[in-house]
Amino acid sequence: MSPEIEPVASGFAAHYEGQTYAAALGPGSAEVVLFNEEAHKGFEAASGYWRAVVAREDLDWLVLVRTVGAFGGEPCLILDVSEENGEESLHIAYTGHSGLKAEALGYWMVDHGAYEVVVPRDEVFSIRIERLPVPLAPAGSEP
Repeated sequence: MSPEIEPVASGFAAHYEGQTYAAALGPGSAEVVLFNEEAHKGFEAASGYWRAVVAREDLDWLVLVRTVGAFGGEPCLILDVSEENGEESLHIAYTGHSGLKAEALGYWMVDHGAYEVVVPRDEVFSIRIERLPVPLAPAGSEP
C-alpha cells in the first residue's frame, strides 16, 4: 500500500458555491445537508458544527467517498483502522458476491449477506480511495 493513502470512513462530499463540504443525503430526496466546522452564510449551529440544507440541483457535484481494497483476492470496503501493540489492523467488509468465499477467507456474517473481519493491514492490497458520483437529481425525479 502506498503510504500517502490513508483509509477513511465512507461518506458523502459535495461542492457548493466554490467550497467542498462533508454532506449527507436528505432530509427530502431532493435535498442534501452540508456540514462545516465554521459559521458560513446560510449555515445554522448544530451541536459543535454548522449545517445547511440545500437542494441537490444547486450543487456543483456530489460524490460518495470510500476506501476499498482486496483481501484474499476478493474486493473489500475498509471500515476502520486500529492499532494494537504497534500493529495496524483494518476492519473490512466483503463486497464480493459469494458468501462461501467470504466465509472461507475468515469473514464472519454480521447480517444476511453482510460479512466483516479484522485483519493485519499488510494483508489488504490495492488500497485506494474511490469517489463515486451521485446524481444531482434524485432517482425517479425526471420524466
